[in-house]
Amino acid sequence: MKLALDTNVVMELLHWQDPRSTPLMGAIDAGRVHCFTDAVCLAELQRVLAYPQFGRDEAAQRVLLDRYRGFATETPPGPVAATLPRCRDGDDQKFMELAARCGADLLITRDRELLKLARSRRHPAPFAIVTPEQAIATLLTAKESAT
Repeated sequence: MKLALDTNVVMELLHWQDPRSTPLMGAIDAGRVHCFTDAVCLAELQRVLAYPQFGRDEAAQRVLLDRYRGFATETPPGPVAATLPRCRDGDDQKFMELAARCGADLLITRDRELLKLARSRRHPAPFAIVTPEQAIATLLTAKESAT
């Protein structure tokens, strides 16, 4: 299964190590899912990691960024073949485009504006837009179906 992760989910997995997302991180570590990113999304993560409220010095920022790069395949920039719904927050559109470009099954986010697009019937995305909990449920269902 192919995943695109919003920056808030990457932070949840790697910075806060939120226990709610432990099964998702387990699936990533086990190679049961494949994560994708691109230069624009990596630049946002790098910028967010430098926020003073996260208390990460440059070395700690690099460690987290390298950890993410270790399991996320970087896709090259390019046009998006699918017609995508437009996110009200232009900063979030990059995750929609990434998910479309890499052929993601799931765009995982906690962003309210992106999650609203998941319910769009007029302009549905060609992938599911889900919370980490919904992604975990989907992965568990897929795992049970495979056995």
